[in-house]
Amino acid sequence: MKSYRKELWFNTTKRRELINITGEVEKCIAESKVVEGLVLVNAMHITASVFINDDESGLHHDYEVWLEKLAPEKPYSQYKHNGFEDNADAHLKRTIMGRETVVAITKGQLDLGPWEQIFYGEFDGKRKKRVLVKIIGE
Repeated sequence: MKSYRKELWFNTTKRRELINITGEVEKCIAESKVVEGLVLVNAMHITASVFINDDESGLHHDYEVWLEKLAPEKPYSQYKHNGFEDNADAHLKRTIMGRETVVAITKGQLDLGPWEQIFYGEFDGKRKKRVLVKIIGE
């Protein structure tokens, strides 16, 4: 069985961003030369997420509005976690959106459904962050 590991790095310009990383994961699969297997893609930071959904701007806006209702950034004083950093809301948003995704690799390609794309969700950005891509298979 083959094993492949790569880190993808991001330096976001905003506090919250959704980045389509499907193409970068596909490049990793090509580099790994795995034809049948699994790819794990997970955020390596507690205030970021990896998830699968549609790449549609209206949906991205809806995520922002929905997440802000569930875990509003301000007032910072509403969270006991806030002190050194004011990012408690980012921790909660990550919990809601999830840490990682696993996708089957079939015939050397991501085995995604119609419209499915892999996203990196950043909830406390403006600094360098990373995603782990781990591939196993034959």
